[in-house]
Amino acid sequence: MNIVLWVIAGLLTLAFLVAGVMKLAQPKDRLAVSGMAWTEDFSAGAVKGLGALEVLIAFGLVLPAVTGIVPVLTPLAALGIALLMAGAAVVHARRAESPVIVVNLVLLVLAAVVAWGRFGPYAF
Repeated sequence: MNIVLWVIAGLLTLAFLVAGVMKLAQPKDRLAVSGMAWTEDFSAGAVKGLGALEVLIAFGLVLPAVTGIVPVLTPLAALGIALLMAGAAVVHARRAESPVIVVNLVLLVLAAVVAWGRFGPYAF
């Protein structure tokens, strides 16, 4: 189970690192044109803030566990992803973007599994 948790955390890290860097590197209007229409509902600063949060969460999923420095941050980062994805699902539901909600819910469940495992029976 420990290996499964590491694999899930690695996949989440990769996904959120890519998504966060993309939000930080590209202007809001370019993101909207490339398929992230939800950015139209938020300010440019909020989109950049979400991108920064995603990058921090990505690092928080693996670095504390790998370095052994405050490893409790790993399940907290996973919990943060779950909360972020719950909020994203609400935004997409308001915009009637059903296919994206499925992705949000899958990421939420994966993050919840990591949080459960690292807070509970497979803690560091």
